[in-house]
Amino acid sequence: MKTKASVYKVILLLGGCFFFYSAHAQIRGTVEVIKDPRIDTLIAKRFTRLGKTAGAGGTSGFSSYGYRVQIYTGSNRTEAFKAQAKFQEDYPDVPTYISYREPNFKVRIGDFRTRLEAAKMQQNLKPWFPLMFIINEKINPPKLTTDTP
Repeated sequence: MKTKASVYKVILLLGGCFFFYSAHAQIRGTVEVIKDPRIDTLIAKRFTRLGKTAGAGGTSGFSSYGYRVQIYTGSNRTEAFKAQAKFQEDYPDVPTYISYREPNFKVRIGDFRTRLEAAKMQQNLKPWFPLMFIINEKINPPKLTTDTP
C-alpha cells in the first residue's frame, strides 16, 4: 500500500507541476501602438522652428557630446589666433573654436564623435603643438555621409 500511495503522490506532484508550468506560459502576440496624429505635427513644427528638416540625413539640429583637441591655452590673445591660423593652414575643413575664460584663451579643434578620432588628430599635430589635451564636451556633430550608389 505504501508504494501505491507514493506512486499516486509522485503522479499528483508531476501533474501539478505540469499544470502550473502550462498556466504560466506566455502566448506570443502583437502589440498595437495607437498614436495621435497630432504628435507628428508637433515634431514637424519643432524642427521647422529650429530651422532644420527632420530626417535630412545629417544632424537633426541637436548637439551631442563628443571630443575636441585643445591645441592652445594661454593668456595671450595674439598667440591664440596664431595657433588657430597655423592649424587652419593644414586643416581648412576641420572647425576651430576659440573661447575666453578669464584669464586664458583656449583654442580647440574638431567635432570628433569618438575619443579615438581625437587621439589620431592629436598624434598628427604632436610636432606643431606639443601641449595638447583631449576634451570631452558638447560638439556640433558632423553630417554623416552615406555612400549609396
